[in-house]
Amino acid sequence: MFQFTKPVETARLTLRPFALGDEADMLEFESRPDVARYLYNEPRTPENNAKELAARTAQTVLLAEKDALTLAVDLDGKVIGYVLLVWLSEEHRQGEFGFVFNPEFQGRGYATEAAAEMLRIGFGKLGLHRIIGRCDVRNTGSARVMERLGMRQEAHFREAEIFKGEWGGELHFAMLASEWRASPLSGGAEEATA
Repeated sequence: MFQFTKPVETARLTLRPFALGDEADMLEFESRPDVARYLYNEPRTPENNAKELAARTAQTVLLAEKDALTLAVDLDGKVIGYVLLVWLSEEHRQGEFGFVFNPEFQGRGYATEAAAEMLRIGFGKLGLHRIIGRCDVRNTGSARVMERLGMRQEAHFREAEIFKGEWGGELHFAMLASEWRASPLSGGAEEATA
């Protein structure tokens, strides 16, 4: 179990729970077709954006399998993206993480900086053994972030599903707790005993 109780400060960012005041920042990038292109949802409308924001404000606790921790990525008071961690299996100590960013703020290392904190939470706080990340094969930016984090590409599924009306492929990346501890990004963190 893990409960997110206080914001995490990185060198440039604050990771924190979503708040109702984040609605305009969230809609600014989540309404964009280029952001939704590789996500299962369509570009958000003001109505479904508000509903999604309300759901995210409650995603601060990992109590059981399938729970998600979703955090706003705040840069100087502006939400520029979000990161998430899903608890996949308690027995096998498995999780999955992801990240979505406003394209206006891409290419500056913010996604790598924020995503590393989700790995730190997953391995260090929740005591996970393995964390995966997935992306569409055409989403080269997300694949590069996972590579920079030191994750291994484990699979390339070709034409694995009909995605938004066409055959889509998917890349799977993974990292073990032992690999995280050996990573320079971990700062020599010890694995939690979960």
